[in-house]
Amino acid sequence: MKKMFLGLLAVTVATLSPALSEAKGKGEIKNVIYLIGDGMGLSQVSMAMIEGGFVPTAFDRAQNVALISTYSANNRVTDSAAAGTALATGHKTNNGMLGMTPDGANCESIMARAKEEGYATGLVVTVYLQHATPGAFYAHVASRGELDAISRQFVDSDVDVAFGGGKKFLEADNGKGGTLIDDLRARDYTVVYGMDELRGIDGGKVVGLFADEYMPTVLNGRDENYLCEATKKALEILSNNAAASKSKKGFVLMVEGSQIDSECHANNSAGALAETRDFDRAIGAAMDFADTHPGTLVVVTADHETGGLSITSNKTDFMLSESGIGYQFGTTGHSGTLVPVYLYGTGAEGINGVMDNTDLPKKIAELMNLKK
Repeated sequence: MKKMFLGLLAVTVATLSPALSEAKGKGEIKNVIYLIGDGMGLSQVSMAMIEGGFVPTAFDRAQNVALISTYSANNRVTDSAAAGTALATGHKTNNGMLGMTPDGANCESIMARAKEEGYATGLVVTVYLQHATPGAFYAHVASRGELDAISRQFVDSDVDVAFGGGKKFLEADNGKGGTLIDDLRARDYTVVYGMDELRGIDGGKVVGLFADEYMPTVLNGRDENYLCEATKKALEILSNNAAASKSKKGFVLMVEGSQIDSECHANNSAGALAETRDFDRAIGAAMDFADTHPGTLVVVTADHETGGLSITSNKTDFMLSESGIGYQFGTTGHSGTLVPVYLYGTGAEGINGVMDNTDLPKKIAELMNLKK
């Protein structure tokens, strides 16, 4: 009888577990953490898994997985501006255009829409804050190279938290005898120039300018935990800002693993691995936050794959116990492959299948119940 009872219990738990797991992910979405690995395809993720000895990564924690296409309005292989615009706004545009449709009409990002409805917002990157992917969340320009216009639109964006490079672009003349940094301070921003200056800051509007332009890569001296620590600090500030706001709506944070792309452009597999690992740690921090803050959806994806990275066996005799691994790049540019989407937390079950990159922000906005 005891064996029969234990058998029935095991069957019951096995039957209920998927339902319990699914129920855990359901509910109202208050916070969205949108992580974008620039240039990160399945091969870059696979390399991190292989080189880590298949010890579980943050990617392995995903509760749901999807795929997205990346082509732009005028090219089967996208650049970061068009892909960033698609991921931020749900609109296709031509390569090089930012926050605009091909006919020049402005398109509003999911972050700007959330801001209008009372959400706190934030950006964390390792390139300059005016770069293509972060710029797609607040700027509207015909060319991603219009850095002065993008910088002025950044000041006007009212984003709560922004960490990255780009100090020299914000040192531009504001036309009033000062700089754009002065304009930020006039709007009640605290502007800091190093992560150590963030100690003790747990709320308000904060801009961290940690480099004149790009931050260094990990292999060239950037703290390998920067993206993780910056993400944690942004989450702390945004959580407090959301709690202190009248709307109590939560926040939207975009985190970019920016220099996976540049290392793959250079066909530097060691560099790409170091940047992907840094991004993985940031994803882990986001997932940990979701574990302790119900109502948080974590979305991890890429704007495109860079380098045409393939992972090959060094030998063709597969009867060997070890054949060795080779990392081969097919281009110094971008590729047109599908890229992954990893989902975790509240609402993770709501995004599925193979879709276009423009569908992803639309589905997130729908799950958040943002107004049209």
